[in-house]
Amino acid sequence: MKYKIDVVRIRENSITLNGWVLGKAPDSQADFSVEDEEHRPIPFQYVSTRRDDVSRIYFKQIIDRDFGFDIRFAYERGKDYYLTIRCEGRRVKIRYNEALIEKRASVAYKRAQKIKDLMNMETVHVAMDFWKENGLRALLLKSKHKLQGLDNDYDYGEWYALTKPSGEELARQRQETFAHGPRFSILIPAYKTSERFLRELLDSIRCQTYENWEVCIADGSPAGEGVEKVLQEYAQADMRFRYVVLGENRGFSGNTNAAMEMAEGDYLILADHDDTLTEDALYECAKAIGADPLCDVLYSDEDKLDMDGQALFDPHFKPDFNPALLTSVNYICHLFVVRRTLVEEVGALDPAFDGAQDLDLIFRCTEKARKVCHIPKVLYHWRCHMGSTASNPESKMYAFEAGARAIRAHYQRMGIGVDEVEKGVDYGIYHTRFHLDEEPLVSVIIPNKDHCEDLETCLTSLLDKGSYKNLEVVVVENNSTDPETFRYYEKLQEERAAVQVVTWDKGFNFSAINNFGVRFSKGEYLLFVNNDVEAIGPDVVREMLGFLLQEDVGAVGARLLYQDDTIQHAGVVIGFGGIAGHTFIGLHRAENSYFHRAMCAQDYSAVTAACMMSKRTLFDQVGGFREELAVAFNDIDYCLKIRAAGKRVIYAPYALLYHYESKSRGLEDTPEKVERFNREVALFIGYWPELVICGDPFYNPNLTLRKSDFSLRDLLKEKIGEPYDLSVYLPYMEPEVKAKVCRLFKEKTGRGLDEA
Repeated sequence: MKYKIDVVRIRENSITLNGWVLGKAPDSQADFSVEDEEHRPIPFQYVSTRRDDVSRIYFKQIIDRDFGFDIRFAYERGKDYYLTIRCEGRRVKIRYNEALIEKRASVAYKRAQKIKDLMNMETVHVAMDFWKENGLRALLLKSKHKLQGLDNDYDYGEWYALTKPSGEELARQRQETFAHGPRFSILIPAYKTSERFLRELLDSIRCQTYENWEVCIADGSPAGEGVEKVLQEYAQADMRFRYVVLGENRGFSGNTNAAMEMAEGDYLILADHDDTLTEDALYECAKAIGADPLCDVLYSDEDKLDMDGQALFDPHFKPDFNPALLTSVNYICHLFVVRRTLVEEVGALDPAFDGAQDLDLIFRCTEKARKVCHIPKVLYHWRCHMGSTASNPESKMYAFEAGARAIRAHYQRMGIGVDEVEKGVDYGIYHTRFHLDEEPLVSVIIPNKDHCEDLETCLTSLLDKGSYKNLEVVVVENNSTDPETFRYYEKLQEERAAVQVVTWDKGFNFSAINNFGVRFSKGEYLLFVNNDVEAIGPDVVREMLGFLLQEDVGAVGARLLYQDDTIQHAGVVIGFGGIAGHTFIGLHRAENSYFHRAMCAQDYSAVTAACMMSKRTLFDQVGGFREELAVAFNDIDYCLKIRAAGKRVIYAPYALLYHYESKSRGLEDTPEKVERFNREVALFIGYWPELVICGDPFYNPNLTLRKSDFSLRDLLKEKIGEPYDLSVYLPYMEPEVKAKVCRLFKEKTGRGLDEA
């Protein structure tokens, strides 16, 4: 017999236990009993739950059996209680009392338990599979990151308790009035709904601090399995609760559409029948709409709620509207709010996409919305049980197939050709292969100083091993000193007709060198590449060009790895390390990143020019790279100019290359280099003060700027929404720039830079 108690909680006068148990045989049955401290049997509530994760680990397949359990029994403080589990002739008895439970809630115990939890068969199986696929070095690195994660300053539940609105704030919200407060219609499709879960949802709506709402429920349950009695109770107590009994199951879309037909509000909100809203959810939505009346679509951050409704976990802190990310994964999900007139224009939920009907609707709404607004606060708790896509994706394979069809339909409406929408790194994560009608000329610009072997490796990977053939290469010779380099250049141009070498005879300036190289190119598209990169796989150029052929995209970046297969670049976040930095540095290419973001195509504020493709017309329009930024931040500045011109910057994770960084240039390790770096930082801040101070729209203010792994902000060291201390760069700024930066910082944080 194997078993585990995952959760133990005291709530009011009861104890709840969540866990799993199984025997050697898949069909073995477990038996439970509960005793008081006199070892007398006492009654308890028992509910079996799906645990396909356990089934997969121990039986190597999904077995149609409930290995999990929820057990609840009455509890009196100060007394002992015993849970007995029997299976296949074995028995275990576990003691529970208040002191033991409080001990298990301590930080030291939780850390020890985390370590203990890692030492189980699940970990062994996962580790062995990872080792076989990626090697011992990768396994050791992943293990190191797991152990480092044990020392996080907060469990999410603790973090949420410290950041959620206080009782005083909620009371203030209840007193606030809105001049033109919108009415929200919350749409709930019910089907064989748990009465307890439904009550928790409806109670969470009834407790809203903003009161201009209605609830529209359509119950499609079979006769005798509905919740009409509960619905009638709420409707009689409050006229804002309205419902209809359908008498048949019309599917998720059909049931939701029936609820939608009842709606009279200005905005529609989709809610699942077993989830809950935070008390301030509708208030925050009304506040956002009041701040920007053009907002047709809103969404919030979310987290997950366990089966007994007491523990919160796995928060999803999202970026502002990110069209490319939405084609990789339905990151919007909940809370989703849309103007009713917009839905009337684009159409209701389409049953043809059942399983991903919300993604299809989100696409159709965001395609037409005047503005899409993101509220960077958790306003929705998504109940997670083993039968839901929230915790067991394989339980709803049809949902992900429907998701692929929704993505293809979106591209078709947008006039974008697609060859395939395939499974990405996991179920629910998608990789799109775009259709190329032709191969336009792409000009590859490569600055080079000596390091002939690196350059040859780079060229071989692109020209010989790459699947895209219509390339020309402009190598910009930059003050090489080795005579062998120039002999290599002669041979290179003799053997490769697509390559020309041009000479830059001034001092090192990355921006000027690349601008110079572009002058000798003829391509419609420009691919800027460092001489110390090597393409992994043949389709790097195709992956990038597929995005760049879209009219509203201006620059595309790649995923770059160090030689040891750890991430060097997976997009840029403004604010990392104080000014700007790369995401997920040091994570192994096979490790899971935050909600798989490293493996999702997405919009970012910037990407690195170590491998970046852009449109030539746009390059000319924005003036190329800014030559005042000779070494630092010139590529980020270029991307921000692209975005300021109304075009998007995309990170393409399947354009994968090695980057043997720092071979060509030295480190910033001399006083002169540090001084130059600080001057360029000050220039960069002066060009983009609003973005540096107000925050990157593609990064969530609840996440840390001190690390690149998207972990929670340390509330002791980082105020949510406040940038790093920028005062170190003030002496390098012109007076008018310094004044503007100080004013913006004061407006954003309420403090002066000297106080910070």
